[in-house]
Amino acid sequence: MGMNGCKAKCWKIGLLVVVGIAALGWVVMALWNWLMPAMFFGVKEIGYLQALGLLVLSKILFGGFRGHGCHGRWHRHRLEQMTPEEREKFQAGMRGCCGKSKNEANDTPKE
Repeated sequence: MGMNGCKAKCWKIGLLVVVGIAALGWVVMALWNWLMPAMFFGVKEIGYLQALGLLVLSKILFGGFRGHGCHGRWHRHRLEQMTPEEREKFQAGMRGCCGKSKNEANDTPKE
C-alpha cells in the first residue's frame, strides 16, 4: 500500500471515529431524555453538548486514560506466542502500512 493509500485509510478511520462519537453522543442524549425525567423527579432533559460532556465525564471517572488496558496485554500475549519468523512478518506488515521499514529508510540516498 502506497503512502497515499495509507493517508486515505487514516482519514477514513478518523472520520469513522468522529461519526461514531457523534452518534454515541446522540444515543446518550436520547436515552437520558427518555429515561431519566420519567424515573427521577426533578431531572431535566439534556442537550447534545451536555450529552457529549457526560460521555467525557464518564470516561474520566470510570474508564480513565490508561491507554489500551486489557487489549494491550492481549496483543502482547499474542506476540509472545508467535515464532520469531511470524513476529518479523507481522512487524514488517505493520511498518509497511504505517511508514517506511528500517531497510527502506537506510536505502534512501542522502543528499
